[in-house]
Amino acid sequence: MPAVLRVALPVPLPTLFDYLPASLGRADVGSRVLVPFGKGKAVGVVVEAEVEAAVGSTRLKRVLKVLDDSPLLDAELMATLARAADYWLGAPGEAYANALPLALREDRPLPDLREEAWTLTAAGRSALDAGSRRGGSRALLEALARGPLTATLLHEVLPGWRDAARRLDDAGLIERTELAGSAPAPVTTPPELTTEQREAVAAIGESLGHFQPFLLDGVTGSGKTEVYLALIEQVIAQGKQALLLVPEIGLAPQTVRRVRDRLGVAVEVLHSNLAEGDRARAWLRARSGEAKVILGTRSAVFTPLPHAGLIVIDEEHDSAYKQQEGFRYHARDLALLRARALKVPVVLGSATPSLETLANVQAGRYRSLRLRARPGAIRPPQVQIVDMRAQRLEHGLSPALLAAVADTVARGEQALVFRNRRGYAPVLLCHACGWHAECPRCEHPMTLHAGRRQLICHHCDYTARLPAQCPACGAPDLKPQGQGTERLEEALTAQFPEVPVMRIDRETTRRRDAFEQLLESLHEDRPAILVGTQMLAKGHDLPNLTLVAIVGVDEGLHSVDFRASERLSQLVVQVAGRAGRARKPGRVLLQTHHPEHPLLRQLLAQGYAAAAATLLEERRSVQLPPYGHQVLLRAEAHQREHVDAFLADAANALAGAPLQLAGPMPAPMPLRAGRHRGQLLIEAETRSALHTALRPWYRMLSTLPSSRRVRWSLDVDPIDLY
Repeated sequence: MPAVLRVALPVPLPTLFDYLPASLGRADVGSRVLVPFGKGKAVGVVVEAEVEAAVGSTRLKRVLKVLDDSPLLDAELMATLARAADYWLGAPGEAYANALPLALREDRPLPDLREEAWTLTAAGRSALDAGSRRGGSRALLEALARGPLTATLLHEVLPGWRDAARRLDDAGLIERTELAGSAPAPVTTPPELTTEQREAVAAIGESLGHFQPFLLDGVTGSGKTEVYLALIEQVIAQGKQALLLVPEIGLAPQTVRRVRDRLGVAVEVLHSNLAEGDRARAWLRARSGEAKVILGTRSAVFTPLPHAGLIVIDEEHDSAYKQQEGFRYHARDLALLRARALKVPVVLGSATPSLETLANVQAGRYRSLRLRARPGAIRPPQVQIVDMRAQRLEHGLSPALLAAVADTVARGEQALVFRNRRGYAPVLLCHACGWHAECPRCEHPMTLHAGRRQLICHHCDYTARLPAQCPACGAPDLKPQGQGTERLEEALTAQFPEVPVMRIDRETTRRRDAFEQLLESLHEDRPAILVGTQMLAKGHDLPNLTLVAIVGVDEGLHSVDFRASERLSQLVVQVAGRAGRARKPGRVLLQTHHPEHPLLRQLLAQGYAAAAATLLEERRSVQLPPYGHQVLLRAEAHQREHVDAFLADAANALAGAPLQLAGPMPAPMPLRAGRHRGQLLIEAETRSALHTALRPWYRMLSTLPSSRRVRWSLDVDPIDLY
């Protein structure tokens, strides 16, 4: 048998593919190769070299081209990815593909790593003086008028500048240039650390050089970022690299600024809003060891770290760290795998740690470090429950809430009205006959978006025009029911016509730089009212924001999802933490029809730690995660019987295994985008029992005849059952 290469290809199959070596060039483990696949070609990663073929060589195809002179993925990343694919029961090819930025998954030369910069031409200066350009083009010309700027700085000062750059470059108004690389000088001096912060830095600093997970459990505003910065400074001084993960793209620019201004180092950024070439360059600079600080969202956990010193996961509880399609990894847990392999400490920071992390602290696997003081803040915000029963509501807002907003803006301060539902109203109803606008593809109510005069399904993005009258009975008076952020914005604008009301949700922040610009405008000491979704719950520092009012708490109190209580507790504490972060005292109002609910009472009287301890005890008593372990098999098809047949076959194949099965059953949302959905929940008391039984079963699933009629996926440690 000839020696062959075993290659991972980006396809959703639980297998690797054998190829004969290329006629030219040697392919080592971790190198990319171009191979024939089906009727086309594909770029894959060599996982094993010089192994014996599983089939005769006459049936094997030859590698067309070796794309790398030396392995692009190092031994640590290759081993970690193999472990990750095994743990999350993912297709190995999808796991390896996830580790590479899109631009590196193609048969193209590696991008130039020299620092890209842009400068004005003489024609550009004339165009600026003549005022012949508008919008983004003019903003870019003005930015470059002060001198050449690197792409890194342009991303920061003008997010989304690339489109304008293409236009201006084509017109000969700007040109690409090279700048001699120089580290930015530090411009801010570190504040005096509190005793708690110093103790945390010392404890983690002692662990540099070996694996140890830490939970940095700090109340909102306690200065977790200062601890990260002090540790990153130590790591850089040792010539090592630090990886800092944040849950949302919106948090990246302010964090980049803080790191660069404090430490005087360039920060490489990796997230999905960057142009693919920029992502690939940042990834390659990290791989070469040139990049000392790498900041990114979930996918940045795959960044090569040849000189690793520290990994930090900020807001570790955030569900954005879980990938929800394709290779369904959890970035926090993958970061722990990598930190163990790289022998570096990993810091999990949060004011509201996940129950999984708290269980690991209880078991002695993680060390907990606490920050209880808020430097610079007068006192924690006061939290008060507003009983909505028997109150006359204005668009879902109680008189007490409106009075508090009025007092706040009268003092020249800012208020945030938080509602985790975008759109105008979640239901459009006919009072005459009871008809309501429903998505034909999901059988779920469609959300009214009044500004766009559209009905939109938030599950599948199906849109319909707003009907002038009831389609069922012809009645002219269709009524919106419930409140989304758009309706709250309208109500507050009518109530406070003299005060700017800003809505911050997915609708108003579609443009790349919109979120940043909205936040910038709030740093001034002027009154304003914000209406926002959970985008605003995360890590943003707004010094003049003193009132937070949370609307719609009740939905999280009565959910069938066992994680709803944990999420609600985290959300309340995180949103409340936006209030009173500077020298002005903060206040938080919770509007509810259930003021006596034990979770709310405990949260307010004793804080998140006590509420989380109660929730953990409840989970332990019924063996739910983190004390039991789950895998969810999801399936969908255009016909219900195909879903049922596949799930029944999958369940039968597990007969006799030491597992508990719930289902097969319809998904909580049985129809979505015209496809019927079902699921099978598989549970076990130990992780090893679950994986031992499921590894061969997973490989067998794609061989079932019934699997050809459905789309199916496996979710290990699912964070929602939808």
